Amino acid sequence: MLRLLSIVRFPKPDFTSGYQYPEIIHGMPWETFWSWLDVVLLVGLMSLVAWAVQFPTLRRFRCPSRRIIFSISIVSVLYFGFFRTGCVCSIGTIQNVVLALTDSSYRLPFVVVLLFLLPLVFALFFGRVFCAGVCPMGALQELVNVRNFRISRAVASALGFFPWIYLGFAILYAATRSQFIICRFDPFIPIFRLSGDIGMIVFGVSLLVLSVFVGRPFCRFLCPYGAILGVVSSVATKRVEVTKKPCINCTLCHNACPVDAIREPYANKGGENRMTGVRRVLLYLVMLPLLTVGGGWLLSSQSDTLSIAHRDVYLYTLLQSDLDTEDMPAEVEAYHEMGRSMEDLETSVISVRESYYHWAWFAGALIGFVLGCKLIRLSVKRTRKTYEIEPSACVACGKCFDYCPQNIAVKDE
Repeated sequence: MLRLLSIVRFPKPDFTSGYQYPEIIHGMPWETFWSWLDVVLLVGLMSLVAWAVQFPTLRRFRCPSRRIIFSISIVSVLYFGFFRTGCVCSIGTIQNVVLALTDSSYRLPFVVVLLFLLPLVFALFFGRVFCAGVCPMGALQELVNVRNFRISRAVASALGFFPWIYLGFAILYAATRSQFIICRFDPFIPIFRLSGDIGMIVFGVSLLVLSVFVGRPFCRFLCPYGAILGVVSSVATKRVEVTKKPCINCTLCHNACPVDAIREPYANKGGENRMTGVRRVLLYLVMLPLLTVGGGWLLSSQSDTLSIAHRDVYLYTLLQSDLDTEDMPAEVEAYHEMGRSMEDLETSVISVRESYYHWAWFAGALIGFVLGCKLIRLSVKRTRKTYEIEPSACVACGKCFDYCPQNIAVKDE
């Protein structure tokens, strides 16, 4: 403002000799530079991971694929984690994209678009290479992991549904301009910033301690972006393979996988009748639209309660309650000082609650639809003669490579 006033008070002289002022070139702001460096490093590190896990020739020299990924994890934690403090991350960009799609007044930076799309594009071709070690949150869990106590498949499947619930609520709160809950409740941001809410610090440290004994609990049971990457990687054109040679069913890769992404052979030893399985799948197919509609109706019925997360609804709730003038909340004091009318606030609350109703329908329908799809997927039994990687669950960490005897044979050739 002072600079603008000085320009008005002291205008440039108007030369009559034809003199032209030189063009003023402003340097690139540092934050812009670092943002584009984030994108360059993101592409470079994901390309290295894709190269390490896709080309078997790398495994001829003492299986270096795992070493490359481990080194990338260290770089990611140091740069994206502690230096860049974990923000802006691809996980949190979900909310920016939702807000841009629902609010025309919000301008989405192009760098944020790239951070959101690039890991998905790589997942479409090479699988979840972003999760391997490029994501600082996954990399931090990977670096502290020492042992892997296997969680039962039923429990893991149930816990694997939570990322979709988290995603549904993240979409709801971002679309209604309430808050970015992924960023607010990120358990690793306080660790990277070495400060923050004590509750989130305890939560983040607890996850890290759990990561010592359980492979990537946040990635598997909480991360909403990982859930999206899992869907995209399930149709990847070049999927991660333990070995290029025939599997000998030695179980070593299965035991080494920290996220239980390698499925054991299945030959229907229980002797289940084929028609029984078909009827079960048909039943879940019929239930799919019911679960979708039911999820939308259930969450929308709680939209008024959920809308209190919006600042105007929260303020309106405070004003409707009996408040002690000596202990008045700061929001109410600010409201009275601004001189905002009650009619304007009520109009805003009505609009917000209508928006919550519609977006709660969408979020609930998404959660119900995913639940139905999971039931269908679990009911489909496919014969497997060898151990196979499940693309949607594999995080391309490369731990299984070094345990496969076929890769060791390649190294010794």
